[in-house]
Amino acid sequence: MTQQMTAQQNKIESVLHNIEQVMVGKKEAIELSLLALLAEGHVLLEDVPGVGKTMLVRALAKSFNLDFKRIQFTPDLLPSDVTGVSIYNQKEMNFEFRPGPILGNIVLADEINRTSPKTQSALLESMEEKHITVDGATMELKRPFCDGNSEPD
Repeated sequence: MTQQMTAQQNKIESVLHNIEQVMVGKKEAIELSLLALLAEGHVLLEDVPGVGKTMLVRALAKSFNLDFKRIQFTPDLLPSDVTGVSIYNQKEMNFEFRPGPILGNIVLADEINRTSPKTQSALLESMEEKHITVDGATMELKRPFCDGNSEPD
């Protein structure tokens, strides 16, 4: 048990060191983001544009070989743009589900305050319940699932 814990600690320290090589001066943000990932939680990153919020989240995902997705929330974004949509395939004569970006392991939701409440609700369901509902069917999200919200300062 102790060897396993030491191996996990070494992996975490290695990840922290590697990300610090890319994100200079953001040690606290890196540590808290990593903690949120390990706890399958959420992070609110608030900072001025161009300081590497996306780079931090992308580096974290890459460090653990996880699927990274980014959603730019705009006034015209629909809930199905977040969760995914079923599209009719004429050749197969059936509906095929096309997954939305919320089905990534690590999702950066940028500027959620700019979109409609209905679209925000699609994001919030995934954050709280760890699943989405599309066409009446409930789908579990990938594990681990971690959401980072980026808001303008």
